[in-house]
Amino acid sequence: MTKGASSTAASSSAAAAASTRRSSLAPVVPPQARLLVLGSMPGVASLQAQRYYAHPRNLFWPMVERFLGIAATQPYEQRLAALQQHGVALWDVLQHCERKGSLDGAIVRASEVPNAIPNLIATQPALRAIVLNGQRAATSFRRHLQAECLQLRPALHIHALPSTSPANQSIPLQDRQQAWSVLSDYAGTPTP
Repeated sequence: MTKGASSTAASSSAAAAASTRRSSLAPVVPPQARLLVLGSMPGVASLQAQRYYAHPRNLFWPMVERFLGIAATQPYEQRLAALQQHGVALWDVLQHCERKGSLDGAIVRASEVPNAIPNLIATQPALRAIVLNGQRAATSFRRHLQAECLQLRPALHIHALPSTSPANQSIPLQDRQQAWSVLSDYAGTPTP
């Protein structure tokens, strides 16, 4: 291989890695969060829209509507504001990772860099629980963050729930709804 071909291959490899590097969205945190919902890493639709749970078939917003009464058809900014009034924060376990496409199973484990969730917990004295949206969020949280989070807040309740992703068809909708009813246990009455 010639020197020019080698540098072209290296450039192509670097470009491919850059195209699969994903970064999470900024956290959405009310002043007195009682519940923190953590996904693993937003899917392609969410990253392109710069909105949490933007895929039209993702069940997160319908679950929020069912258990908190926030209409899934409202404009995104209004849904976020209403969620915050209920004391619910949104973020993701991972700050960065390598992943081709949207599936959690495609996340390259060695590339996982967690978000600063312990720092967030330290600033939220009313936080009572964390909900982990899906198995990958739960696994990555346990691997990178759980010990430190529980050291900061030993009474923190952590719930690993079935994913709201449209790719999660293995768990019946009724079972997912029953699991996600935990939202109403921690989210409070809306504050003005």
